[in-house]
Amino acid sequence: MWTKLICVLALMLIPTAAQDTAPEGFQLWTAASLAQIGQELTAEASRNDTHLATRRLVDYPNETFRLARRQADGVVEWHENQVDVILVQSGTATLIVGGNMVGEQTTEPHEKRGGRIEGGIRRTLAVGDVVRIPVKTPHQILLEGSKGFTYLVIKVKGY
Repeated sequence: MWTKLICVLALMLIPTAAQDTAPEGFQLWTAASLAQIGQELTAEASRNDTHLATRRLVDYPNETFRLARRQADGVVEWHENQVDVILVQSGTATLIVGGNMVGEQTTEPHEKRGGRIEGGIRRTLAVGDVVRIPVKTPHQILLEGSKGFTYLVIKVKGY
């Protein structure tokens, strides 16, 4: 009996080896790394006509992760088979969501842009907010006086 107990205790004292490599598909973006990319995007957005800069962080078969910086209002968007999940990193904005698109154009398969939204609701977005926009739902981000808005968007594909 003492022999078994000593063996169990000895096994408990053997250090376990930590896994040296992350599992396939694992990603970590630290707050510091996102802030650094956000600064780069701010500089890029200041230099282009749309005042928008985005960086694709990773693209998987079922989702895409992007960091975006707006320094002007966005256009109306509609995605037939992608959900947008937005995590606000900095700034404030107004999201118009729902209603009907008027004057839109199909810009690529399963995507519409432009025009305006009639009958949507308005929601204020601030740092730390998380929003899920369902498929086939018109949406638009307006800055309404804010100097800039940085957000992580996860596009969930396959609906």
